[in-house]
Amino acid sequence: MAESMQGLRRTCRCAELGESHIGQTVTVMGWVQKQRNKGGIIFVDLRDRSGIIQLIYEEADCGTESFEKAARMRAEFVVAATGTVTERSGAVNPGLSTGTIEIRVKDTRILAEAETPPFAVEENSRTKEELRLRYRCLDLRRPDMQRRLILRSRITQYVREFMAGEGFLEIETPILCKSTPEGARDYLVPSRVKKGAFYALPQSPQLFKQLLMVSGYDRYFQVAKCFRDEDLRADRQPEFTQLDMELSFVDADDVMDVNERLIQYVCKKAIGLDVQLPLPRMRWIDAMNDYGSDKPDTRFGMKLKDVTDLVAGCAFPPFADAAEKKGCSVRAVVVKGQAGMARKKIDKQVEAARGSGAKGLPYLAYKEDGSVKCSFGKFMQEEELMALIDRTGAEKGDLIFFAADKNAIVWNVLGALRLRLGEELGLIDHDRFDFLWVVEFPLLEWSEEEERFVAMHHPFTMPMEEDWDQIDSDPGSVRAKAYDIVLNGVELGGGSVRIHQNDIQEKMFEVIGLEKEDAAEKFGFLLTAFKYGVPPHAGLAYGLDRLVMLLTKAESIRDVIAFPKNKDAADLMSGAPDFVDPVQLDELSLAVEGDKEE
Repeated sequence: MAESMQGLRRTCRCAELGESHIGQTVTVMGWVQKQRNKGGIIFVDLRDRSGIIQLIYEEADCGTESFEKAARMRAEFVVAATGTVTERSGAVNPGLSTGTIEIRVKDTRILAEAETPPFAVEENSRTKEELRLRYRCLDLRRPDMQRRLILRSRITQYVREFMAGEGFLEIETPILCKSTPEGARDYLVPSRVKKGAFYALPQSPQLFKQLLMVSGYDRYFQVAKCFRDEDLRADRQPEFTQLDMELSFVDADDVMDVNERLIQYVCKKAIGLDVQLPLPRMRWIDAMNDYGSDKPDTRFGMKLKDVTDLVAGCAFPPFADAAEKKGCSVRAVVVKGQAGMARKKIDKQVEAARGSGAKGLPYLAYKEDGSVKCSFGKFMQEEELMALIDRTGAEKGDLIFFAADKNAIVWNVLGALRLRLGEELGLIDHDRFDFLWVVEFPLLEWSEEEERFVAMHHPFTMPMEEDWDQIDSDPGSVRAKAYDIVLNGVELGGGSVRIHQNDIQEKMFEVIGLEKEDAAEKFGFLLTAFKYGVPPHAGLAYGLDRLVMLLTKAESIRDVIAFPKNKDAADLMSGAPDFVDPVQLDELSLAVEGDKEE
């Protein structure tokens, strides 16, 4: 039976004790990790968020009542224990910070009993994620989960410390907003008082933070909740947290400078990591050409090589066709020492490449004896094959994979192949943290689906002045004053200098096919504010969840969010999303067509 803690007060957390406390009387409270009954003596490992302490129950010390309580204790019972801190009488446990001490209990209370949990609450659980998410309150008791969330709390605290020291103001922006096109589907909230109208949950505070600059607040930041209705993956959630900021009277270098110092400050305080400044900068086009990605993982080599000119006019149709077409290319990646890769493994890479958009994945194995085994060898002369080997820098014993198609497909295929093989072949140093900036993004990208140019970031991104005269003749060549910060192949954050001149903004809308009436409808409140004096301004937003995931080396952002959604955007613990009472729908003038899903 559970007991009251009336008259009892916890003096410290379990792992806050050390050898300096030997001889002191303390009261600790927590959950039973395990109990071991040795007959005349009972050992109990007591756990709280700080760690574990060993309790010793001997009937002569604690009395019959407390000894019998200890005998009843099972995993996850909630217990209070008062006793004396002593040096361990048995073996020292080097795996615990409290491994040289124990508490000899004099009095104990069982504050709550517990059923046998559906999985063991233990470090690095191998329990399936679905079960862990269904019983998330138990999962959150695990020491590794608690360490991550504690570090997340501290990182947020360090961010606020730094931003305040740099003169930023923390200002909240609305959660119920107007729906505006920002690249992903909005989550919509129906209005009860305006029938048929909807709020949208913010995909980001983008427009509001620009309005704050117009309002003269100069430096804004916010730890902001954002919402996007999009397909999920390991580093994506329908609701996520951004560290959002905006600055007035600055250019790109000013924003990057303050953020480099922020990253340096947070990493040192959070995990003791010394980040060397300035961070490297890489042009977008170089990132794509060398790594096939605008978020390159620079912890290992295997850079892509362009061989388009070498295969122009060759007899292998996929190469020859790509070499002739504008916007297409033939590129290669060398896999060191893998000329003997089994056909089964090669076929696996070919299949994965098809999943990335490739029609195939030609390969060339340069054997140790100097011979060449090539999937397209019958179409090529020996000198042509040797020219490819020479251009790619391959050596005897190496394997070369090729892709030939539109640049976007080639980059995607070989970039994904590079990362896959980097993991499979153990080429990545997972103890390394490689930060860099990717800069000079294209302002626009061509949408095959819509057959028009669209903004690569958003339509308020400032173009580079030296490219602006190409906006009519060659829109795709215009670069943006945009920048992403990347860590170990993951985009941590992105931002840009914003347009603050009316003529550039109007032209931007024109190029992406947004009529003045549509712009006024979608962004009217921002454009109206822009009529009354807009300072030059720029900003950036981080994915706070992603930063914590990488600094804690978690496999998914779900492991650094207290109550995440699964891959189907469902909360398995609470049952959200769920059906609602028809009365609520009637109040909102809504009706649901079709039968409810089972």
